[in-house]
Amino acid sequence: MQPITTTAELADFCKSLKGQPFIAVDTEFMRETTYWPKLCLIQVAAPNGVEACIDPMAEGLDLNPLLDVLRDETVLKVFHAARQDVEIFNNLGAMPRPLFDTQIAGMAAGFGEQIAYDALVRQMLKIELDKSSRFTDWARRPLADSQLTYALADVTHLARLFPMLRERLEKGGRMAWVEEEMLALTDPALYDVDPENAWKRLKPRKHTAKYLAVFKAVAAWRERTAQQRDQPRGRILKDDAIDELAAQAPTDAAAIDRLRGVPKGFSGSKFGPDLIAAIKEALKDPEGYAPKIDRERGPQNVAAGAIVELLKVLLKARSEDAGVASKLIATVSDLEKIANDDNADVGALTGWRKDAFGADALKLKRGELALVLDGARVRVVEVRRAPKAAAE
Repeated sequence: MQPITTTAELADFCKSLKGQPFIAVDTEFMRETTYWPKLCLIQVAAPNGVEACIDPMAEGLDLNPLLDVLRDETVLKVFHAARQDVEIFNNLGAMPRPLFDTQIAGMAAGFGEQIAYDALVRQMLKIELDKSSRFTDWARRPLADSQLTYALADVTHLARLFPMLRERLEKGGRMAWVEEEMLALTDPALYDVDPENAWKRLKPRKHTAKYLAVFKAVAAWRERTAQQRDQPRGRILKDDAIDELAAQAPTDAAAIDRLRGVPKGFSGSKFGPDLIAAIKEALKDPEGYAPKIDRERGPQNVAAGAIVELLKVLLKARSEDAGVASKLIATVSDLEKIANDDNADVGALTGWRKDAFGADALKLKRGELALVLDGARVRVVEVRRAPKAAAE
C-alpha cells in the first residue's frame, strides 16, 4: 500500500471524488510537544469505493486539490469526533462545510455519551477494529503497510456506517436534533487563535478590572509565546498560574518569584521580562483593557442548589426515555441558569430540547412534577394538587 505523495496523484484522486454526495475524512497528527498540530496523514473514502491515504509530509506535495474538495459545499464531509480534524483544516484555510460528525450523531441515536469510533463500528457494522497502530509515531517515515491499513480502515468503515446512522436518525425524526451541533463545529470562532482572545478559554475567578486586565494580558502573552515557539500552552505556563498572576499582579521579578503557581526561577528565565512587561502594560489602564464579560450566575441560594440537583435527575430520566445522551440536551451550566430563571437563554428551553426536557424542567420547578424511584429507575409523574376548600 502506497500513500499519495505527489500533487499530480492527489489531483487525479480528487477528480475521482467529483460528484460524490459525501466523503469520509480522518487525519493522523502529532501535537504532544507543539502548539500547532503536525499533520502526518490524511485519509479519505467515498461511497463509490474510491479511497486513499495522503501524505502531507511528502516533499513538494500541494494539498490544494484536496482543500478545494473540503471547501466544496455540495459535498458533505463526514468525520468522527471532528473538532481536532476541523481545527487542522481550518488552519489550512479549508473549513469543511457542510459537516456530519458521527460521534455527535451517535449521541442522538442512542449510543451514549461521546461514543468511541471503534465502539460505533462494533455496534453498527459488527466489526472488531485492529487498534494495534493506534499510538504509533505518525511522523516517522516510511510508514509501514500495517499503519496505512489501520489508518485507511477508519474512513472505509466510516463511509459504510454513515448512511446507516443517517437513516436511523431520519426514521426517528432526529436529524434536526444534531444539525445545530454540526453547524457549531464549523464556526470559525471555535478555532480562534488570536492571543487577545485566549482568556476566553479560561475561567476568571474574579471580576474586578485590575484582575481581569492582568488575566487577559497574561493569557495573551502565553498564547503568543506558545505560538511563536510552537510549544504547548502548558509548557509555557499553567492555567492556575494565570489566575494567581492576575490576583497578585506582580510587576517585578521578586514579586513573581513569591508566587507558588509560577515555576521556580521563572522571572530570571527568557520569559520573565516579557511577562512583566505585559502585566505592566495592562495595569496602565485596567478599566480600558479588561474584557467586558457577563458574569454567569450559578445557584444563588440553598433552594436553587437543590433545584439543580433535581434537574440533574430529571435530565437523566428524560434522556434515557428519549434514548439520547444527556450532554446533547443540557449542561450543568444550563441547569444552573434554569434553576434561577424560567426564561433563561439556554438551548434546553427551546426547540426539541424543550420538548424532551425543558418544559418538564419548568414544571418540576413549579411542583407540577415529581420524581419517583421505581426499583432501579426514576419515573417522572404528574402531581395532582387537591382543590382548595371553599371558604365557609
